[in-house]
Amino acid sequence: MALKRVSEGHGKTVLGAKTVFDGVLRFKGNLHIRGKFSGAIDAQGCLTIAPGAVCAVQYARAVSIFVEGEVRGNLTVVDRVEMRDGSRVFGDVTASRIKICDGVTFEGSVCMTREGNVSKRDLFSVQSEQLKEHLRR
Repeated sequence: MALKRVSEGHGKTVLGAKTVFDGVLRFKGNLHIRGKFSGAIDAQGCLTIAPGAVCAVQYARAVSIFVEGEVRGNLTVVDRVEMRDGSRVFGDVTASRIKICDGVTFEGSVCMTREGNVSKRDLFSVQSEQLKEHLRR
C-alpha cells in the first residue's frame, strides 16, 4: 500500500515512492512524501519531502518542513524549514528559523518571523489574506 504508518521513531505516515496524490492533505503528526504530490498541505506536524519526491503546492503550512526533494510553491512554517543537500525549492518561505545547506537550489524569498510569532495565531483557521497581513506586521 502506498500510504502506510511506520512505527519507527516518533511514528510517521509515508506516501510511497510510487504514489501520485492530487488534492488537499490535512494531518497531525509526521508525514514523509516520497512520491509525487500536487495540491495544498495543512499540517499540524512535521512534513518531510524525501529525496526524489516532487511536490507542486498551492501552499504548504506545517510546524516544520524538511526538504530533501523538490518543492514548487510557498511554504509557511511555525518553527523551522530545512533545505537539505540536493533539494530544490521554488517558492517563498515564511518561518522563524531556516537552514539552507550547501548544494541546495532555492529560488524565492524568505520572510523571517519572530520566534513563535506565527504560532500565536491558529494558522489553520485564518484565510490566506489574513495570514499574509499578520505576517507582514
